[in-house]
Amino acid sequence: MLLLLPLFSVISAFECEEPKDFLLVSSSNKLHVTWLIVTIPFGAKLLRDTIKVSQLSGKELSSNKVCNSSSSTISIEAYEIFLMEGKQIPLQYILLLIACVTFQLCASDKIFYESFDDSFDGRWIVSEKDDYKGVWKHTKSEGHDDHGLLVSEKAKKYAIVKELDEPVSLKDGTVVLQFETRFQNGLECGGAYLKYLRPQEVGWKPKEFDNESPYSIMFGPDKCGSTNKVHFILKHKNPKSGEYVEHHLKYPSSVPSDKLSHVYTAILKPDNELLILIDGEEKKKANFLSAEDFEPALIPAKTIPDPDDKKPEDWDERAKIPDPDAVKPDDWNEDAPMEIEDEEAVKPEGWLDDEPEEIDDPDASKPEDWDDEEDGEWEAPKIDNPKCEAAPGCGEWKKPMKRNPSYKGKWHAPLIDNPDYKGIWKPQQIPNPDYFELEKPDFEPVAAIGIEIWTMQDGILFDNILIASDEKVAESYRETTWKLKFEIEKEKQKAEEAAAGVLDGLSGFQKRIFDILYKIGDIPFLDAYKSKIFDLIEKGEKQPNLTIGILVSIVVVIVTVFFRILFGGKKPAATVTDETNNSGVVESSDNQGSSIEKEENEKEDAAAPRRRSNRRET
Repeated sequence: MLLLLPLFSVISAFECEEPKDFLLVSSSNKLHVTWLIVTIPFGAKLLRDTIKVSQLSGKELSSNKVCNSSSSTISIEAYEIFLMEGKQIPLQYILLLIACVTFQLCASDKIFYESFDDSFDGRWIVSEKDDYKGVWKHTKSEGHDDHGLLVSEKAKKYAIVKELDEPVSLKDGTVVLQFETRFQNGLECGGAYLKYLRPQEVGWKPKEFDNESPYSIMFGPDKCGSTNKVHFILKHKNPKSGEYVEHHLKYPSSVPSDKLSHVYTAILKPDNELLILIDGEEKKKANFLSAEDFEPALIPAKTIPDPDDKKPEDWDERAKIPDPDAVKPDDWNEDAPMEIEDEEAVKPEGWLDDEPEEIDDPDASKPEDWDDEEDGEWEAPKIDNPKCEAAPGCGEWKKPMKRNPSYKGKWHAPLIDNPDYKGIWKPQQIPNPDYFELEKPDFEPVAAIGIEIWTMQDGILFDNILIASDEKVAESYRETTWKLKFEIEKEKQKAEEAAAGVLDGLSGFQKRIFDILYKIGDIPFLDAYKSKIFDLIEKGEKQPNLTIGILVSIVVVIVTVFFRILFGGKKPAATVTDETNNSGVVESSDNQGSSIEKEENEKEDAAAPRRRSNRRET
């Protein structure tokens, strides 16, 4: 007997000796994952036929048999179900199969999912706080029939929140946080991150949602000024002080710099591992309890510098001192000038001593509306003296200057090793009173999902927000909701590039260079220069003809840093207080992790009149 199911896609297929489970997926544009437990008679098997998936991708999938597998990420529109030995599937199994998919009666590993297929009105709550004037819109993504939540206005603050049916525990097993965002108009200064909020019992209301509302995790892209990263911030309660501390993931990935849809995934594993994926590709692996991965560390240092310890007055930190026995040589003249006149210089022939370098413009005339009483006495503008163009120079000739061979400068005694040198003083270490041990992070439950951003950019679209307890479920959503859109957008982008002959003003080679430069800018030892490097890169993206110059400039910066490290140049010192080292970033009323850095460094350059170079000075 042959049975064809044209409306549903059976992803798992079996040739089994015992009952197995099915994973069914709807074949609509946005697929909903549902597990179905069905007992299959012994000897039954499923074969997947070659089917053209015109609805989703227009590409043909090759014939493939899938046996003894729990899941797959390929979605097609139909399967042929064969039975061996002439056996038939009882009608009740078929009805149960359809009912489970249609009404989603069976449990799944999807904890929360928002597709924005329907309007968010009545389901998501917009903050009524006065600061948040930005208007959210339910609209289609450009080039798709797929809807999303849109940031519609520039230079506004936005806040919206969705309460979950039940709080989600982050302590039990794997938890996957995933969402899509698209910068349809690009991104110069703005954020597109999500906040996973704690229950309302801790003191917040949906209609009053703002940057102070307590969250457990903040995750997503943010770019403005020197900031260009995919945030992951864990707010963790210190078991000793009771304070909530922001722990920032170190060295996060930079934000993709295009107008395509991208999917961001954070996987929290029970072994304290954290994985950050962008478009399904692993970008960062970290451990919640590692001081190398989070700043500040979740587990404080066992010892700290003694705040009461003071440096002894006779402690000498000078490794070198001037030689007290050294004497200035008798022939050392500290008053000798650095430069002297070149006595051997001779005035060039044809030098016009009596001709000025500039003369009044003979063609200039006094404007008719010039009022001597109001505007003062009119003077003709100056122009270069044409007689000086053919001559070696004009005006009074003076001998040029040259370096004085007798110049030695200020005499200093040579340095010798300091016999009293004791090294750089450091306070003694004492046990840290705030130290505690931790086997696992004490994650707070997630009761709501909020978007609270301040952006200079419009056209930011959010879509397909997912919380799941299985990585494969998140992968399935990426394959069925994001990947096809991304491929369509990529193909459209390539077609536009081919038609225009450019890639947003950049050649493919130039774009690869800038992508590499962004990654270089994220290198930790260049943190002090990150702002300058990103400014150069962004200038180069807007003016592709400067690519080589930008590349050279960044290479110079990197080489300079290396030389300073190798040869003892001054390094930028980061001022860190003991309180910060011990306790981390305590919850602040001004800004809780909304790490938007809105830079308004508008500088006015007063243009001074340009002085014409004198020929005799060259």
